[in-house]
Amino acid sequence: MPEGIIVDKAGPLALIQDGGRFGVRHLGVTQSGAADWISHRWANWLLGNPLDSAALEIVVGGGLTLSVECPTRLALVGADLDATLDDTSLAPGTSFIVKPGQRLIFRQPRTGLRAYLAFPGGLDAPEILGSRACTTRERLGGLHDDGQPLKAGDRLTWPGKAPGERRLPEELAPSMPNSSCRLALVLGAQAGHFTGLSLYQAFNSVWQVDNRADRMGVRLLGPPLSCRLSGMISEGIPLGAVQVPTDGQPIVLLNDRQTIGGYPRLGALTPIACATLAQCLPGTEIHLKPVTATQAREAYLALLNRF
Repeated sequence: MPEGIIVDKAGPLALIQDGGRFGVRHLGVTQSGAADWISHRWANWLLGNPLDSAALEIVVGGGLTLSVECPTRLALVGADLDATLDDTSLAPGTSFIVKPGQRLIFRQPRTGLRAYLAFPGGLDAPEILGSRACTTRERLGGLHDDGQPLKAGDRLTWPGKAPGERRLPEELAPSMPNSSCRLALVLGAQAGHFTGLSLYQAFNSVWQVDNRADRMGVRLLGPPLSCRLSGMISEGIPLGAVQVPTDGQPIVLLNDRQTIGGYPRLGALTPIACATLAQCLPGTEIHLKPVTATQAREAYLALLNRF
């Protein structure tokens, strides 16, 4: 049996995620992949991995406990989940050496919601439809190709050797949202069908992240938005699409979203805004900021050039 890291105690949601599953939405299979793709990429960067390599996405923490069987270097980026290696605190945005017999524990969020733990060469897992990403709803991908979170007794292995230390400059480390944040949104094809009052409220009201949030979507609570469209033919749903159902409360669709939908869309959050939203705890205040598609693209490319 190969040595690796054993799951002693499973937290509420620890999933294997990579850069995502693409080219299969015509089959009804969603994108999946790391919800905070920025933190996920930096975690892999710290180990010199391909940036889309499979890593562990740890949501909330909740006591996830990992026991080390062999020496290696790991990297941790994203939320501060009060992680410790034995009795030593682990700061996000760093890599660190682990030794046999040591234990990694992730407790409760201090800042952010999702932490990414990267392994040399990426985690070993079956590649399904071009990705190792775990999609719970579709029972696809993950450690056992059943879409399920890690459970006690699972063993994590990886193909690479421990690399040398690599430091993430402080100015490049992803910052976690606090009590409020601004999210950039590109207006969509149905934006003109919303009432003038609703468009004003969308960008001049304070929205709040509802506790009804997961990898499929995040509901925002605020003034109900009104659209004049009485019905729509279902159409493809991009990452970050802001659907407005009949109750008027927007839902931002994320990585595990359905592939098509028939509710009118205010627009879509930019990829960078989606990564920020993925780190927002329930109750976080959200301010929507309209941007053009050109502005969104330029910001996205500028960030990619930093890796």
